[in-house]
Amino acid sequence: MSKHGEKCGSVFPKVLSGCAIIVRGQPRGGPPPERQINLSNIRAGAMARRAAQGQPDTKDTPDEPWAFQAREFLRKKLIGKEVCFTVEIKTALGREYGMVYLGRDTTGENIADSLVNEGLATVRREGIRGNNPDQARLCELEDQAKASKKGLWSEGGGTHTIRDIKYIIENPRNFIDSLHQRPINAIIEHVRDGSVVRALLLPDYYLVTVMLSGVKCPTFKREADGAESPEPFAAEAKFFTESRLLQRDVQIILESCPNQIILGTILHPNGNITELLLKEGFARCVDWSMAVYTQGAEKLRAAERSAKERKVRIWKDYVAPTANLDQKDRQFVAKVMQVVNADAMVVKLNSGELKTIHLSSIRPPRIEGEKNKDKDKRFRPLYDIPYMFEAREFLRKKLIGKKVNVTVDYIRAATGPGEGTPAFSERTCATVTIGGINIAEALVSKGLATIIRYRQDDDQRSSHYDELLAAEARAIKNGKGLHSKKEVPIHRVADISGETQKAKQFLPFLQRAGRSEAVVEYVFSGSRLKLYMPKETCLITFLLAGIECPRSSRNMPGGMQVAEPFSDEAMLFTKELVLQREVEVEVESMDKAGNFIGWLHIEGVNLSIALVENALSKVHFTAERSAYYKTLVSAEESCRQRKEKIWANYEEKPVEEVVHVTEEKERVANYRAVYVTEICDTLHFYTQDVETGGQLESLMETMRAEIASQPPVEGSYAPRRGDICIAKFADGEWYRAKVEKVESPAKVHVFYIDYGNREVVSSTRLAAMPPAFGTRILPAQATEHAFAFIQVPQDEDARADVVDCIVRDIQNSQCLMNVEYSGVTCPHVTIQFGDTKDDVGLGLVKEGLVMVDVRKEKHLQKIVSEGMGYTVGDERLNIWRYGDFRADDADEFGYRR
Repeated sequence: MSKHGEKCGSVFPKVLSGCAIIVRGQPRGGPPPERQINLSNIRAGAMARRAAQGQPDTKDTPDEPWAFQAREFLRKKLIGKEVCFTVEIKTALGREYGMVYLGRDTTGENIADSLVNEGLATVRREGIRGNNPDQARLCELEDQAKASKKGLWSEGGGTHTIRDIKYIIENPRNFIDSLHQRPINAIIEHVRDGSVVRALLLPDYYLVTVMLSGVKCPTFKREADGAESPEPFAAEAKFFTESRLLQRDVQIILESCPNQIILGTILHPNGNITELLLKEGFARCVDWSMAVYTQGAEKLRAAERSAKERKVRIWKDYVAPTANLDQKDRQFVAKVMQVVNADAMVVKLNSGELKTIHLSSIRPPRIEGEKNKDKDKRFRPLYDIPYMFEAREFLRKKLIGKKVNVTVDYIRAATGPGEGTPAFSERTCATVTIGGINIAEALVSKGLATIIRYRQDDDQRSSHYDELLAAEARAIKNGKGLHSKKEVPIHRVADISGETQKAKQFLPFLQRAGRSEAVVEYVFSGSRLKLYMPKETCLITFLLAGIECPRSSRNMPGGMQVAEPFSDEAMLFTKELVLQREVEVEVESMDKAGNFIGWLHIEGVNLSIALVENALSKVHFTAERSAYYKTLVSAEESCRQRKEKIWANYEEKPVEEVVHVTEEKERVANYRAVYVTEICDTLHFYTQDVETGGQLESLMETMRAEIASQPPVEGSYAPRRGDICIAKFADGEWYRAKVEKVESPAKVHVFYIDYGNREVVSSTRLAAMPPAFGTRILPAQATEHAFAFIQVPQDEDARADVVDCIVRDIQNSQCLMNVEYSGVTCPHVTIQFGDTKDDVGLGLVKEGLVMVDVRKEKHLQKIVSEGMGYTVGDERLNIWRYGDFRADDADEFGYRR
C-alpha cells in the first residue's frame, strides 16, 4: 500500500454502504468522473446482494445487521450536499481509503466519527497505531457507543434490524391495481438510463425496476462482446436523472404493468422528472405508454414541443413538419365545399382557391383485401364499405357550407405505386375544428374512423394525437361503429343514371310526389347533377329545367368537345350553392337517355333562376310552360341590359324608330269575386275564386263518397314532407292537404290546400290522395294574398287587434279583390266588402289600426294619398292615441318608419 495526503472537494456523492461512497466533481460539458472512497479505519455491515442472474447455484445475500441503517444514516446526511475528502491509502488494485468531511474543507463534520458515534460502524483495531490521533479518537467514540448501547451495541446484537428485501413481486399487475394510483414512498437506488430506475418501495422493501410512463431516453446498447455503446446523449440523460433523483426520497405513482414492465411517474418536491427530461431534450414521448400517464399527456407533449422549438440535445437537428410553410398557410379559416371521403374535404380559402385537406392521423373505414368485394357488380366504396356512408354523412351534415379552422400538422409527400399499394399524391394533413370541436376526434369517438399507428421517430402526426387515441379507446370500450359487435349496416342503393327502362318506371312516382328530398352527390356541369334520393334509396341524373347552361368540355365520339365560355364558372357556382347539400326537387319529365328533368330548390332558392340571375345561363323556350317563366325572363333581361358574363358581347337587334306618345300608366281596377277562407297572424289571408267554387264542392262530394265506400286503413299511410294527401279535419270530414313537416307519427303538420288553414294531426288521420282527386285534376284552391298599401304593425298587441278586426269583418265571406302589385311571397291586393264596396284596407287606416305603406309608383299615388289623409286623425284612435310618434324612434313603439 502507498500513503497519500491528497485533499479534494466534491459534490453529488452516492452512498454505496455505511463505509463506502462515490464522489463526483462539478459537471463541465458532460457527466463528471467518479471516484469511490472507502472510509479509513472503520467497517459497516455489508448491504444485501441479489443472486447473479443465470447462475442457479448462487443465492440472495441479505443485509448484515445495521447495514441498511448505516447506509441510510449516510444517505440522509450526504445526498445533495457538498463534501471534502482526503485520500490516505491507495492499494495496488486502485482502491482508495480516506476521510470524508461534510462541507468544503476538513473543518467540517467527520463522517467516520459520526458513524462510530451512532454505533453504526466498528473500528478496525488490528491496524491501530498509538501515535495516530484520528484512530485513537475512533476507538474512544466506539467505547462510548458500547457504553450507551447504541446501534450494533444494543441488546440482542441488532438482528431485528435486518430488512426483508423483496426482489420479485409475484403478481405485479394486482399489486399495482391495489395501490389505486396512490403515491407510494420510495428511494431511487439505481439509474439504468434517463428513463429507467430501480426503486426501493417503502415500507415493504420491494426493489423494483420502474420505467417512466410516456417517455423514453437514449439508452446504452449492449454489443455482442458485452461492451455497452451509448446512444447520443444517453450518458447526459442518465446523469441528469441521477443528479436529481439518485438515493433521494421520492414518491412514485405506479400506473400500469404491460408485459411485466412496471410503468410509473416519479414525483419530487422540486419537480416532475418526466416533464423535465422532455423539456431539456433528453427524452421523447412514446405513444404506447402515454395513455397511462396520470398527470396529463398534454403536459408531456407541450414539454417535448418546447424542446423541439429550441432544438436542444436530441432535437438539435429537428425540422418541424410545417417549417417550410408561412403562418398564413399553416393556420387559416376556410369554407367546406365538399366532403371527399371520410378523412378528406375540399375547402375554399379566403382567396377563392380550392384546397383538399386530409384529417391528420385517421384512417377511414375500409375493407381488408378483396374478400368482401362482390366481383359481379361495380364496387362503390361509399355504399359498399361498412360505415363509410355513415362517416361521410356525419362530416357532410356537420361541415358542408360552414366555416372551419384549419391547422396544418404536416405535408405527406407523394408516394409512387408499390407492390399491392396505390400511388398517393402529396397530401396536406391538418386538424379541423368547428365551434371548438375537433372533427377528427368526434369522428373517431363515434367509431367511424380509426387511428394510424406511427413509428416512434415519425413526427408527422396530428397535433392532438393523444386526444385521438383516447377517443378511439372510448369508442372501442363502448362498442361504437366499427368496433360494434352488431351486424354492419348495409346500404342497397340503386344507380339508375342512364338506365332508361328503370327511369321510366320510376318517373311517375317522382312526378306524383311533388317536391322530393335529395342530396346532391356530384355536379357534372352548371345544370347537370347526380342526386341521391334518400327515401327512394337510389341515384339519379338530374337536369335543370327551363335553362340553357354553357356546356363543359367532354369526350365525344368525334373527339373532345371544347368548353363553352363561362361553363367552368357556372359549374363552380352550382357546386358552391348545392354540392352535398340537402335540396328539394320537382321532377317534370325525362329525356331519352334516362335523365330526369325538373326544378331544384335549396333554402327557398330556385337554382335555375339563380343561374340566370347571375348571367351564367339563358332561358330555354321550354320554360314557357312553367310557373317560373316570368321570373326567368325578367332576370335574363336584367343581365342582358347590364351585359354581364354570357351577355358581355350581346348586341340588340336594331329596330325602326317609331315615335310613341308616352302615356302615364294608369292603375287597373279589375275586381273579381273571391271567398275569404283564412286570416293569418301575419295579416296575410287566403281566398278561393267564386267562379271555381262549384268545381271544388263537386270534387269534395265525389271524393268523400268514394272514401265512405272504401275507407282507408287507419295507420297504413306514412306521411313524408311535401306529400299531397287527404286529412280528416275536426268536423270529421276529409279534405285535401299537404304535409309540411313530420315531427313524429303523432305530430304531423299539414296545410289544407283548398282553404289555407294549418293543423297538427296524428298520422292516423291522414291517408293517401286518391288519384282522381289530385291537384292535376283541380289545382289547390286557396291562394295567399297580402294587403296592398298597408304597413303591418310590429307590436304584437296592435297586430292582434288588426287581425281580430279583419276576422270579424271578412272571414268566411264573399268579397271583391284587385291585384295592385307583386310582393316577395305573394301578390298585394285591395279588397272590398261584397255589399257596400267599401275598401277594407282604407277602413283599417281610418280606424287608426294600421299605417299606409307609401309606394313610389306614379300610378298608385292617388290611392296612397287618399289613405295618407287619415293617418293622424283628431280622434287619436288606436295607434295614434299618443299622438304622432313618427318623429320619434319608431322602434320603441314597435313600428318601423
